[in-house]
Amino acid sequence: MFRILKNKLFGQDHITRKNIYKPTYLTKSLDENILVFQTIFDHDETIIFRKIESREWKHLKCCLILADGMVKKEDIQDFIIQPVVESKDPKNQDLNILERLSNQIITTAEIQKQKDIDHLVGAILSGDSVLLIEGVKEALILDTKGWAFRAITEPISEQVVRGPREGFTETLIVNLSLIRRKILTPDLKFQFKKIGTRTNTKVCICYIESVVHEKILKELHKRLDDIEIDGILESGYIEEFIEDAPFSPFSTVGHTERPDVIVGNLLEGRIAILIDGTPFVLSIPHLFIQDFQANEDYYNRAFYATINRMLRILSFFLTTSVPAIYIALATFHQEMIPTPLILSISAAREGVPFPTIVEALLMLLAFELLRESGVRLPAPVGTTIGFVGAIILGQAAVDAKFVSAPIVIVAALTGITNFLIPKMIGPVIVIRFTFLMLSAFLGLYGYIFGVIGLFIHLMSLRSFGIPYMSHIGSLKIQDMKDTSIRAPWWYMYYRPKLLSHNSIRKKDSQIPEKR
Repeated sequence: MFRILKNKLFGQDHITRKNIYKPTYLTKSLDENILVFQTIFDHDETIIFRKIESREWKHLKCCLILADGMVKKEDIQDFIIQPVVESKDPKNQDLNILERLSNQIITTAEIQKQKDIDHLVGAILSGDSVLLIEGVKEALILDTKGWAFRAITEPISEQVVRGPREGFTETLIVNLSLIRRKILTPDLKFQFKKIGTRTNTKVCICYIESVVHEKILKELHKRLDDIEIDGILESGYIEEFIEDAPFSPFSTVGHTERPDVIVGNLLEGRIAILIDGTPFVLSIPHLFIQDFQANEDYYNRAFYATINRMLRILSFFLTTSVPAIYIALATFHQEMIPTPLILSISAAREGVPFPTIVEALLMLLAFELLRESGVRLPAPVGTTIGFVGAIILGQAAVDAKFVSAPIVIVAALTGITNFLIPKMIGPVIVIRFTFLMLSAFLGLYGYIFGVIGLFIHLMSLRSFGIPYMSHIGSLKIQDMKDTSIRAPWWYMYYRPKLLSHNSIRKKDSQIPEKR
């Protein structure tokens, strides 16, 4: 089977491994099996081959293969090497070596038997250890994962006043445990896939079996299976592959760093997608109204949460429309502005060399530059740059007559209201500048055309077959309970009916409600 120029192993003669045939399965020869893995991991000095022999059991010869930095070496020493070295000779007992090792000698938490070489290579790269045994065609995969990972902390991008302080990390198994701790039911299911021909990134589909809609689940599996790429480094890769409208500024796939948000989505019938190596977890289907909802809305009193949602919706209107409306009125429709106000605007613009549209573009562009620089810099420096830069830049621009004072107020109002809906910063920027250019050419007519086009686009979107604007504008009381208003928990009997298979959230025999 093997063509070897010099065939002695482990520190004896040098081995040349060129032109060696790689079998699919293990053989009974320990040396041949070792050579296969040495060939696969050639020039990789992080892969350790550790020969082990029992002091008393003379026929027991093994080789432990592991990836340095991916394992707990203490566990390997205490639960694998030491028990094997000290194992007793069963003498004349008719006992299978694998069974004896896995059931009586090795004491790791999880042990699997495997003979497929590709599967064993994947286990080594994932942090498990592989034990090859002389005279046996199978190997043992031992759970020894132990790489370093970030501690569980509160997500910086989704901080709350009231609610859990824990967030997802980059380790998949830790993220799964955060979800499992909150949903203690066997209905919670985890299904795994590997995506990426080179990275083999582990992806987990999480859902509640008795609640999830089967058609949505099947569609998700299909889209994930259709992904062909060499590597997945972050959940954004998956998001672009599975979203319904890749060229739309609006995302039809949600993402969050908070376990409580994902658990809330699962309880409504949605599906979570967790990717190893990133703290951002995806959820589908994702609807337009979810961008105006926060997890803290469900922890505060209902009327206070409703006020906050109304403020976010108002902020969406202001941040996208205020610059466009100001340009339209100041340029085309001065007669619609009260006389004292138009006189004040005219006096402020005296000496400014640029048209109103150029003023607006300059100020909005400057604000976006300050926002982006504040995000990329360290937190203390970024905050300072944001506040001081905005104040100095705005004041200096007005004093130098580059822009007028009213446009600074418009830009400031636009920027502040944008911060109330952080998950929609991307779509808001696109809409804002689109409305601005339409108003600059057509006045209020251009703005109205832009609004009509926006509504048509939103109404045409789907998220895994679910209308993106579901329940918005509905006259049914049940559909309005968790949209722009947040009804009390004791009044929300049903889950969103389009998302879930089982729509009953809570039963109340005293106050029946018609669907």
